[in-house]
Amino acid sequence: MNFSQRYVALGDSFTEGVGDWDPASPNGVRGWADRVAEQLVLADRSWGYANLAIRGKKMRQILDEQIDGALALEPTLVTLYAGANDILRPRVDIDRLMGHYDEGIGRLREAGAAVVLFTGFDASGSAVFGTTRGRTAVYNEWVREIADTRGATVVDYWRLREFQDWSYWDVDRMHMSTAGHTLMAARVLEAMEASHAIDLPELEARPVLRRVEQLKADAQWAREYLTPWVGRRLRGVSSGDDLAPKYPVPVHPHWASVPA
Repeated sequence: MNFSQRYVALGDSFTEGVGDWDPASPNGVRGWADRVAEQLVLADRSWGYANLAIRGKKMRQILDEQIDGALALEPTLVTLYAGANDILRPRVDIDRLMGHYDEGIGRLREAGAAVVLFTGFDASGSAVFGTTRGRTAVYNEWVREIADTRGATVVDYWRLREFQDWSYWDVDRMHMSTAGHTLMAARVLEAMEASHAIDLPELEARPVLRRVEQLKADAQWAREYLTPWVGRRLRGVSSGDDLAPKYPVPVHPHWASVPA
């Protein structure tokens, strides 16, 4: 299909949609970007949607593997979040990394695409990932400066305090849940000043665990999710190594197949 407007989503698991599990979608996930695309298509059928994001990718991989692919699609709109997997590494040169990021954003803007960027999440509520809070703050200042210089829109994830509620997170405590992806889709559209008809989820109250129960839950989480995650990084492998992009060319995905 030919589309006069094309939305291309780039990034890692955040943009691929991990945590918003859907067996009917490619790679078994839906996600906020799919939901943003749905609203764009429902409002205007001239929009097509491509998603090149793959879980586990670091920033240089995203820039090297996805920017050219996005430019080949002649995008009208690009969303890009990259760097979270770098920040979690033992060592990272954030200043150098963000220089490459700036170059990538510049290429997208010079091609005429509107660009939406994201600051990193404030993980202060996580005993494990909260240790990277300082790195994320530096990353965020770079994102805001690049957005100012390049004329990009910023979704300020750091300041979206709703996401401090664990009900917006999947059981792995690393990715947003379906509720989280739904809320993020609404916040992205609002940052773009685009109308939407997304019904925000009503969260179920989580039981308050006693200390012993919380310790048991934390230990189970470490065994089932944290240890395998650390192991993959030590082996230099990624959960996305054998995956292809969900939507490599612009389409109207199945959930946006509404009458014209």
